[in-house]
Amino acid sequence: MAVKEKTKRNVQRKRKPKILAVINDACTGCGGAPICITECPVDSCMYEVQNPDAKIFNRVEVDHLLCIGCKKCISSGPMDTYLEGCPWDAIDMVPLEEFEKTYGELPY
Repeated sequence: MAVKEKTKRNVQRKRKPKILAVINDACTGCGGAPICITECPVDSCMYEVQNPDAKIFNRVEVDHLLCIGCKKCISSGPMDTYLEGCPWDAIDMVPLEEFEKTYGELPY
């Protein structure tokens, strides 16, 4: 499966989100059909990348400049797909303050 080219955000936001999605090591890319990408309302926020640890599946990454913290990728409520949220619990919703302490301040 081809990995989609992602586009970077080039316009400053009005405000930063309170939480951001962070993909953890449990991500398997759902075997080539990532549910989180399907459910994310922001185009190109979540995208597939090659998994350096495995040759059978890709994994998902998040463009944190695009993430709006909506939680649809981890939602336990009704979704458009047959599953409810990440089946591997591979997405952590991290408060912005904690995210910026760990990964650096987001350039807004």
